[in-house]
Amino acid sequence: MSNDKRLILSPIIAIAASLLVSAILILIAGANPIAAYTALFQESLSTYFGFGNTLTKMAPLLLTSLGVLVALRAGQFNIGGEGQIYLGALGSALVGLYVTGLPSWIHIPLALTAGFLFAAIWGLIPGYLKAVQGVNEVISTLLLNYIAFNFISYLVQNPLKAPDAPSPYSPEIAQSAYLPIILPDSLAHAGILLALLVAGIVWILLVLSPLGYQIAAVGFNPVASRYSGISVERTIMLVMALAGGLAGLAGAIEVMGAKYRLYEVVSPGYGFDAIAIAFLSRGSVTGVVFTSLFFGALRSGANVMQRSAGVPVTVVYVIQGLTVLFIAVSLAIEGKIRIKS
Repeated sequence: MSNDKRLILSPIIAIAASLLVSAILILIAGANPIAAYTALFQESLSTYFGFGNTLTKMAPLLLTSLGVLVALRAGQFNIGGEGQIYLGALGSALVGLYVTGLPSWIHIPLALTAGFLFAAIWGLIPGYLKAVQGVNEVISTLLLNYIAFNFISYLVQNPLKAPDAPSPYSPEIAQSAYLPIILPDSLAHAGILLALLVAGIVWILLVLSPLGYQIAAVGFNPVASRYSGISVERTIMLVMALAGGLAGLAGAIEVMGAKYRLYEVVSPGYGFDAIAIAFLSRGSVTGVVFTSLFFGALRSGANVMQRSAGVPVTVVYVIQGLTVLFIAVSLAIEGKIRIKS
């Protein structure tokens, strides 16, 4: 089987296998898997409001997954997407709160840029530690997540807390920084259009540009890349900053399109889902788009599945976990076949 066919079939088989095993678990729990999956996907993909909700959840997943993918192309594992989402949310919230009196066509790009830059700097930290000091990026990005969580928690409980707020959150950002709704009477906002635009830009960057070749070369063989004149250290710092910035855009659109405030809990785990999405997509930007849609649909329809079929929301996490497990198995099998051949 050709590599292109494997890239297409492996995720499809992994998703199908995870749904099948999850159906068996649903049956064991005494529920009807057909009714459960019908409620899950009918609500999230075929109803107007449900599809809008799916797009709303897809957008941050897509942006953060692209950040993980860019880092992977250079051989780096960005486990810090969740924390980078929080820093991006902070940057956009500060511009939305304290930069006022601007028209939307200026205020929105400015807030998005702030979200990108805050998180890019956060991503640059582990990039610098890896490139210059040799610190493992998995450890540094993972630990930086918890610093980000606690930093945002401190801010919304103290200097940024809204007056008389019953729980930790900031005042509402200016309406001029709101992302417009693209589907009336739904939750779908322009963040999904931004995410798709960014996906196109990332595809061009990785596939068609000299920088994309440089990133791939470093990921494939950093020693040979150094001998060919490529600055491996600079490339690593660049991709980690870019990965952080992309995740930061996810945090920015959560503030500007969904919540309109900075909350103590910015993300329900998009940064960790993004790792699974990037691996499941096998390095393909197109794959990331469709897998993000699948994961967004799972999150969107989970509560409806629980109400309609009596199946706990946790089944969604089982499906996600099994999908990653099956794709990992397929990668291991392919690796053994490649070694034997």
